[in-house]
Amino acid sequence: MNVTPYIILWSLLGLVVLALALYRKVIMQHEEDELIHLSAGEERLIPHQVALTAKLNKIDHWGEILTIVAVVSGLAMAATYLWGAWERSQIFH
Repeated sequence: MNVTPYIILWSLLGLVVLALALYRKVIMQHEEDELIHLSAGEERLIPHQVALTAKLNKIDHWGEILTIVAVVSGLAMAATYLWGAWERSQIFH
């Protein structure tokens, strides 16, 4: 069985997770602070903060899902490989 396509897909999935993490970091670097603006004169900043929070929540949601998928698929590939190696070693005994 050729596992190369599975390893390539798993690697791409890992790169997507890494890209999401970097994208989130870049977005947060452009924020001047993490304070909630509620005082007079700062009302114009509230819609921006609401939009930013929604964007970060969406990034976090997909990041969590893709991280879980990457970990579970990596463990499944490792278990499959180890099972195959164990079965091959049993043939020669």
